[in-house]
Amino acid sequence: MSEQRTRPVGYAVWLIIASVIGWWAAFELTVEKFALLENPQQALSCDLSLFIQCSTNLQSWQGSVFGFPNPIIGLAGWMAALVVGVALLAGARFPRWFWATFAVGITFAFGLVCWLIGQSLFELFVLCPWCMVTWAVTIPTFFATVVQLFRNGTLSRSQKVRQRAGRLMVWVPLATILAYALIIVMAQLQGLNFLGEMARLLFSA
Repeated sequence: MSEQRTRPVGYAVWLIIASVIGWWAAFELTVEKFALLENPQQALSCDLSLFIQCSTNLQSWQGSVFGFPNPIIGLAGWMAALVVGVALLAGARFPRWFWATFAVGITFAFGLVCWLIGQSLFELFVLCPWCMVTWAVTIPTFFATVVQLFRNGTLSRSQKVRQRAGRLMVWVPLATILAYALIIVMAQLQGLNFLGEMARLLFSA
């Protein structure tokens, strides 16, 4: 089988697309953070309503969970993913240890995103537009990377498992849609709970 056919072209293209989108979202959040630091009372361009805004997230401790603004992680992480995507598209072949390291990074990003989703919905009660863009590309990137790790033999040496994993990549979009749907349902339920609590406090005052 030729190198052209064994290259994960689809996965590489997705990494490039996701990285550009994710990096741009991180860049916009970084710019907004600078604006807040310059003028904490300023309304940001991404503050669309009481429930959809960036200010609350950026000013919270969750927005700087490691002691510095979270968007900095995105700026560095998405650039790394972009380099990997371009290298794969160019025909690069990485050793197993490299893929294992890359998997740790992608898993960390996915775990952080899941935690931030929970914090946004159940602690801060707001949805950050640029954060949601990051969520939207991180989730399918994680799913696609897991499949790729089985397909290239990082997670399993079995040829049968690798062949089966190759057929699973087409299911990544469906898994992503289901993940999006779950987030939307949780947001809707939390929004209803929040409005109900506000109404209760209002009428009991």
